[in-house]
Amino acid sequence: MSLLITEVCAGAIAGGTCILYAAVGESFSESAGVVNLGVEGSMLVGALAGYAVTAEAGNPWAGVIGAAVCGAVLAAVHAWFVLSRRSNQLATGLVVMFLGLGLTSLFGAAYVARTVESFSAWDVPGLSSIPFVGPVLFRHDPLTYLSYALVPAAWWVLYRSRWGLLIRGAGERRHVLETYGHPALGVQYGSVILGGALAGIGGAQLSTAYANAWFENTSQGRGFIGAAVVIFAARQPFKVAAGAYLFGAALALSPALQARNVSIPILDNQFALASIPYVAILVVLVVLGRKRAAEAPEGLKAVFG
Repeated sequence: MSLLITEVCAGAIAGGTCILYAAVGESFSESAGVVNLGVEGSMLVGALAGYAVTAEAGNPWAGVIGAAVCGAVLAAVHAWFVLSRRSNQLATGLVVMFLGLGLTSLFGAAYVARTVESFSAWDVPGLSSIPFVGPVLFRHDPLTYLSYALVPAAWWVLYRSRWGLLIRGAGERRHVLETYGHPALGVQYGSVILGGALAGIGGAQLSTAYANAWFENTSQGRGFIGAAVVIFAARQPFKVAAGAYLFGAALALSPALQARNVSIPILDNQFALASIPYVAILVVLVVLGRKRAAEAPEGLKAVFG
């Protein structure tokens, strides 16, 4: 049983990291008053770009840069439609998501079943040998270790820096921000694009470190899970991290149980077990979603309606 717990907790970190990147990015976007359901598309194009650039350049770090750029570009498309053309945020996000799915299906065909020199797990000397803590936290890929720093950095930016004040001001009272001479539109554009870049990096972590493969629809809804995590975590980075790892654990639970031939009467096949994280996200949203939507920045209340 202790081995199962260790495996699930380690899987929570490994599988939740891509969700964490996307969710932290979406926290910036929503704090600025823009909902971007296209985060799923940014993660997808990031996953393909990360894998393709790694395959062509032979360097996974080059893939991360390519993933960030492609994720940011797709997010910029969403930002232009909703901020400059005033289109519906939710509908536009879905369209952008399908755009990402279509583009990656078209251009990703050449990379299916192609192997690349991707990120490998790196054991942190000394720390990785600590019982339980070592396997859970310190036997992962470099992008996972970077995500440990991302969460406190995002918290500091949003809640302790001038940049964060401008971002939250754009989401809460953009007219007040403009009265004091700050370009609310520019702040919102920057926040959405930053969110797309982080989602793209999350996609790169998924394809070049976690799955070590590219196939059509690699993200399989993880971007949507990230967006949902942001809602019930109220855009607070540490709570976002906890939510991402929670669903990473749900993702890890299914294969861990299958490997041990564990059967649950109401979940007696692999497809039922694989549905666990998605059922969990629905339950959490039903319980907390309405309350968190009511606590959203003023700029988002019209969106959640």
